[in-house]
Amino acid sequence: MINYAITKYPDAKKITQQLDELIKKPIYTIREDVLKEYEREYFDKKCSKSKEMINIAKQIIPGGVQHNLAFNHPFPLVFEKADACYLYDIDGNRYYDFLQAGGPTVLGSNPSIVREKVFKLLNECGPSTGLFHEYEYKLAKKISDSMPSVEMFRMLGSGTEACMGAIRVARLATKKKNILKMGGAYHGWSDQLAYGIRIPGSKWTQASGVPRRIFKNTQEFFPNDLNDLERKLKINQLRGGTAAVFIEPVGPESGTRPLDFEFNKGVEALCEKYGALLVFDEVVTGFRLGMGGAQGYFGVSPDLTIFGKAVAGGYPGAGGLGGKREIMKYLSSGISGDAKHKKALVGGTMAATPISCVAGYYALCEIEKTDAARKAGEFGDKLILGLQELIEKYRLPFVAFNQGSICHLETVGTMHFAIDWSKPWKIAEIINETSIRKREMEHMGAAYMAEGIVTLAGSRLYTNAAYEDEMLPDILERFEHIFQNIEIKQ
Repeated sequence: MINYAITKYPDAKKITQQLDELIKKPIYTIREDVLKEYEREYFDKKCSKSKEMINIAKQIIPGGVQHNLAFNHPFPLVFEKADACYLYDIDGNRYYDFLQAGGPTVLGSNPSIVREKVFKLLNECGPSTGLFHEYEYKLAKKISDSMPSVEMFRMLGSGTEACMGAIRVARLATKKKNILKMGGAYHGWSDQLAYGIRIPGSKWTQASGVPRRIFKNTQEFFPNDLNDLERKLKINQLRGGTAAVFIEPVGPESGTRPLDFEFNKGVEALCEKYGALLVFDEVVTGFRLGMGGAQGYFGVSPDLTIFGKAVAGGYPGAGGLGGKREIMKYLSSGISGDAKHKKALVGGTMAATPISCVAGYYALCEIEKTDAARKAGEFGDKLILGLQELIEKYRLPFVAFNQGSICHLETVGTMHFAIDWSKPWKIAEIINETSIRKREMEHMGAAYMAEGIVTLAGSRLYTNAAYEDEMLPDILERFEHIFQNIEIKQ
């Protein structure tokens, strides 16, 4: 029996209504004088080594950092140690880690049981050989045993690469052209899937550097709207058909805009009706919601499943594509392959390295053995309940909710906006408004950081199995220091 991280699925309609109200209100954010004090007393004085290193790094690295998740106001901090649920910066400051490398470390950062297996491998084999290693099979078998729809699994270098491969496999398997994705969802940064990211209806507006013609066969449908999806599927019947429908199963941006519980079942039925493959992007939900992933929790059997960082336990070389045997036959590696079917072009010199497969296999075994997903989810429940009580105490319009260990604290609702192309005069207004609110997300993120809390973009928090109940009062006290100092932005 698989235990899942979600004890009670959130009321998506109620949360959506709260978020609708949030974006109608003026912006509530950290008081300007308090933010300046954080900048002066914390960042400038207590993070001076980080500031110095980032200033030097900016001369060589665009923006000073290599990772999109590393942005921070007033400057990125330099971290040198990760342990369980804590991060330590180069100045020796300790933080509660709710970023968790973007979500893959369900056990906690750098667990010794995985690290020891990696050390043993490095002593015997080294990180990479370019040839087959037994843990490629062991990891693939572990994933397949956990998710019945994943009859075959191919390791790749990232979730982005897995999404690219899924498009090619779907087109070969169905002989159809178009790709439909849920508006606002993030499926990596490849050209075709840079369409409709962050904000539903955004189409190509967030895809700088990608020629618009690339999106000829990519469309988006509105989240939680089966009628809109079916309308697009019908239109595509006249335009070369739909090869695949891509969704994040808890909602765009890891559930930032949550979906009704039955929505995935509805999408599955429509895919079957119109002959499209259903592609579940489980980069975040895979093994964070439980060993059966979101597909097990929702009782859905997707044709293809996208995996990300979790399949390597947070180690490099973290991504993969799994699916049903009759679909995966269009994917193979090697120089020759099966001549009966055309094979999707995929590559990856550093995919499925011994180090990534060993780390991933033992991380998944430990997640299963210790019931880590459920433990992380239970702490997420308690964290969100505490935040909701603080929000009510200080009469703030903020919205806090969670899908197990995927926690959301929406203070400005940046990604809850949507673009309606029937009203073109409002497009520039919406993009400008989201830019303003994104800056305030950064300011709130800076306040959290100064209080010793690392978040994802100031609005998302991942919990893990290393968090203990006795930590909760201290964590909530730090949030309260910030909530006491919120003002309406004029």
